[in-house]
Amino acid sequence: QVQLVESGGGSVQPGGSLTLSCAASGFTFSTAIMRWVRQAPGKGLEWVSTINNRGGSPTYADFAKGRFTISRDNAKNTVYLQMNSLKPEDTAVYYCGKYQAPGRWTTGSQGTQVTVSS
Repeated sequence: QVQLVESGGGSVQPGGSLTLSCAASGFTFSTAIMRWVRQAPGKGLEWVSTINNRGGSPTYADFAKGRFTISRDNAKNTVYLQMNSLKPEDTAVYYCGKYQAPGRWTTGSQGTQVTVSS
């Protein structure tokens, strides 16, 4: 079955950087569209970024443009999210997801916590 395991979160000061990783298994990763979403305390899931199966055509939420970079390594079955210039409002649990069908995504169950504070 599909397994998505996020890692790389932590606590950083405003302006800092983190790189999140999502290790995938249980499906053919190289054919999958992948995304990152996040959930801030008391809020719903918020889309962050999506990348196609070959690593091209990344798309970003407005808040992520210019600060976040999504990438993937199909040889390692891993998708990444490089986050720079982090702000307190980026504090959230970050999850990766695999596209299943229109409007349907399989999302990792554990997520990785990112906390940005001084």
